[in-house]
Amino acid sequence: MGIGIDHEEVDRVAKVFSTPAGLARVFTPHEIAYCQPKRQRFQHLAARFAAKEALFKALGTGWTGKLRWTDVEVLNEPSGKPYITLSGAAKVVADQLGVHAIFVSLSHSRQYAIAQVLLLAS
Repeated sequence: MGIGIDHEEVDRVAKVFSTPAGLARVFTPHEIAYCQPKRQRFQHLAARFAAKEALFKALGTGWTGKLRWTDVEVLNEPSGKPYITLSGAAKVVADQLGVHAIFVSLSHSRQYAIAQVLLLAS
């Protein structure tokens, strides 16, 4: 089992990810497509960035050069419930730890976004 939490300042995220290149470095095309049309897109991006950070903490690795930001994808079910899918090195690490379920909670306001991730492992 692992747990991670992270918070981000929305204004900081807006500055860092204001260009297409900046977005593509951290977010997948699906994440960008979900957030871009939103009126408060940087709040949604900040929540997803916080979820990626929280996931790395829950894995016990923190962000390392071996893990790519885009190995962690934060999506939404039709109901709006967020979920995380893993690929690449992040999936390898999770599989090595026996992770069989990932739970994520996101929240944001005008100024801040927060995410919590819980991993269940066998």
